[in-house]
Amino acid sequence: MNSFIWVFVGGGLGSITRYGLAYWLNRYLWVFPVATFLANLLSCVLLGFLAGLSLKGSISEEGKWLMMSGFCGGFSTFSTFSAENFRLFQVGHPVHAMLNIVLSILVGLGGIYAGLQLAK
Repeated sequence: MNSFIWVFVGGGLGSITRYGLAYWLNRYLWVFPVATFLANLLSCVLLGFLAGLSLKGSISEEGKWLMMSGFCGGFSTFSTFSAENFRLFQVGHPVHAMLNIVLSILVGLGGIYAGLQLAK
């Protein structure tokens, strides 16, 4: 049961952080979904970094639940990513949608790798 509390707290912190980032960045008129892209990139880097620390035994089980499952899970968002891409296709921006899809996957993988390297 303790793990649920850590994930709950971390998820809440991650979600409110993502909301704050979106609130701040969405003041600007972007066609490209910058806030979601940046939240997912930062989450991947952080998750990779925490995974690297975990592999070295440098993070507790509670820390993994709080930060990896909780914060990173709450901060990143696949559903918003999907909805924004669907909307880009709907309003006639297929190039932006495809660019977001491809870049998000490549940058996400790169972010995990970068985070793992930072933890070394």
